[in-house]
Amino acid sequence: MYQRLMEHLTTAVLLLDGQLRLRWMNPAAEALLALSRARVTGLALPGLVDAEEDIGGLLAKARDEFHPFTQREARLTLPTGEVQTVDYTVTPLSPDELLLEVEPRDRLLRISREEALQTRQETIKVLARGLAHEVKNPLGGIRGAAQLLERDLEDPQLTEFTRIIVEEVDRLRDLVDSMLGPNRVSRHEPLNVHRVLERVRALVAVEHPEVAITRDYDPSLPDLIGDESQLIQAILNVARNAVEAMTEAGIEGPALVLRTRARRQFTLGAERHRLVCEVSILDNGPGIPDALKETLFYPMVSGRAEGSGLGLSIAQSILHQHQGLIECDSRPGKTEFRLLIPLETSHD
Repeated sequence: MYQRLMEHLTTAVLLLDGQLRLRWMNPAAEALLALSRARVTGLALPGLVDAEEDIGGLLAKARDEFHPFTQREARLTLPTGEVQTVDYTVTPLSPDELLLEVEPRDRLLRISREEALQTRQETIKVLARGLAHEVKNPLGGIRGAAQLLERDLEDPQLTEFTRIIVEEVDRLRDLVDSMLGPNRVSRHEPLNVHRVLERVRALVAVEHPEVAITRDYDPSLPDLIGDESQLIQAILNVARNAVEAMTEAGIEGPALVLRTRARRQFTLGAERHRLVCEVSILDNGPGIPDALKETLFYPMVSGRAEGSGLGLSIAQSILHQHQGLIECDSRPGKTEFRLLIPLETSHD
């Protein structure tokens, strides 16, 4: 009866012998660790999964001291190469039996991270709109005063200075408008995401013919509901950012990958969606400095000398209008931006 109960638990449960060999595990453990019980029974668990800390040593210590312990946010590398963040508890049942309970943490950590990201983005949006209001009012006054002054000046050399004032005021106004993201109402219609990506690919190929662009599309993806021109802008901003980072770093053989996948039963923020479109943009550039990772989507933040710091902020704003978001994983030699858009999105 107890075995039947454990087989229906959503928590992964494994039973090990005194030599840390697998005696039994429930279906939740098979799914989490991507292992088949029939094929791995009798094998030592430390040889099946790898961890940042010596999992074999920790299990042996619990066995020898006959004392339970819990490890929080341990990173396990599975036989498939996938890395899972888990909490696990080891309970010695006897000198020859250890009970191992494993609880995945990746989904909860990602939900927490996405909720924090969305909260920060909303805060930034409110601050940016307040800043725009406070800046644009005096800019309008400066521009008007410069135009009035220009009418009363007789010396053409002096009127050149007033024109510079007007041009710089207009530039600052446009910069403030850019901080606010798209300034028109979105038109959400059915669209093919691969048509959007092909447009982006063509634009990047013309601007940077030295970059090798690979397409890895999932042809089974259905149409999504969105604003095609805005999504082109968002994906183009991310792709250009990647290409320019590779160019400035002088990467030999710069490469860009455009990939699409469908994610089922996927959670964005606190909301679970039946189907999500994942657009990935991968590059082999230098990676994003650790100091920038937490503020990457803030306006005016850039890791490039010539960057305006607005491209990724605008892209994230567009994704939020589509009830989606952008995630990023980066290390030297591989940076991946994932644009996640619900496929069953409803709009007012």
